[in-house]
Amino acid sequence: MSTQIVSSPVLDRIDLNNIKKKKINIAIFGHGNVGRHLVNQIISSKEEISRRRDVDLNIFAVANSKTVLIQPNGINNNWLDEKKKSGHTYSVEEVIRFAKNNNLQNLILVDNTADADFVQNYPTFVENGFHLVSSNKIANTLGLKFYKHLRDKLTVNRRQYLYETNVGAGLPLIDTIKLLHLSGENITRIRGVFSGSLSYIFNTFSEEDRLFSSVLRSAINKGYTEPDPREDLCGNDVGRKLLILARELDLHNEFEDISIQNLIPKDLRNVSKEEFFERLIELDVPFQIKKKNQSKDSVFRYVADLHGDLSKETGGLLNVNLVSVPKNSMLGALKGSDSIFEIYTESYGDNPIVIQGAGAGAAVTARGVFGDILRISDKD
Repeated sequence: MSTQIVSSPVLDRIDLNNIKKKKINIAIFGHGNVGRHLVNQIISSKEEISRRRDVDLNIFAVANSKTVLIQPNGINNNWLDEKKKSGHTYSVEEVIRFAKNNNLQNLILVDNTADADFVQNYPTFVENGFHLVSSNKIANTLGLKFYKHLRDKLTVNRRQYLYETNVGAGLPLIDTIKLLHLSGENITRIRGVFSGSLSYIFNTFSEEDRLFSSVLRSAINKGYTEPDPREDLCGNDVGRKLLILARELDLHNEFEDISIQNLIPKDLRNVSKEEFFERLIELDVPFQIKKKNQSKDSVFRYVADLHGDLSKETGGLLNVNLVSVPKNSMLGALKGSDSIFEIYTESYGDNPIVIQGAGAGAAVTARGVFGDILRISDKD
């Protein structure tokens, strides 16, 4: 029996190559290290994504704190030069108005800034149809009033807010914790090394016969730390990450609830960055004493720890400290600038779920942001 293909006037009129793809319109705020990597990753991948997913990624706006480049048909490889020539001062309202006037659908706001003021615009973007993707962790660590207000807006407007990179750069951490929590799994503790820069510093300091100032300079030169390494050494960034995880478990903690060990000597905390660099050797004696007093076969790790009765909204205890751990433990075996997260649950008992990998780097973080964009694109 043969099969006959019958020509149809309707089928004849369809060009399968020209079926309209879903267009995702993206506004990216912040084009420093992470933002620049992200824009270039999207541009270089968009043809392949269009072929595999039937999705057309269109970056219609790129902005920093001063200027914006808006192009309705999307930016190209020369976007940075174009922005220098054609970028103009702007308001958030202008970007929103442009999207409305040009009837842009499937809108995503991407925040790669570290700007506390900019996150106040999130509810306005949501009200105007934008989903949110952010590597900026500030919105998730402000007061609980703002935190809940934003989530109410997201629910009412049926928008998504993804921020996987807030804690583990490109690691699938927040998603894992969300799924465990929503499935009813009782998470009893989360502990780990949350900072790639501090991971490198203490992995190296513990293993090598070098002064702390030498290791710190090495981390600075490799680009592992913030331009002012005190932003890493004060522990506040690790504290914010721990707070984000606590709130994923519906705990009602504020930043002030976290006990954080500041690694910067008091008389170096408020001097200029230049003076701090000149006085780095003042860190050597206190850290050398700590190393000398450490027990055998132990290493230093800067550890964040969420514990207590996590079944109660106010039962969480949040601590960030420099601790000494056995070299043969999971935390002690950490290498390079990797991060590690141990998730203890009632079902798994004393055997935690372990997520480990690259915890720092602009390209890694940008790839994680890109992943969040694609997840929204698939659902929108």
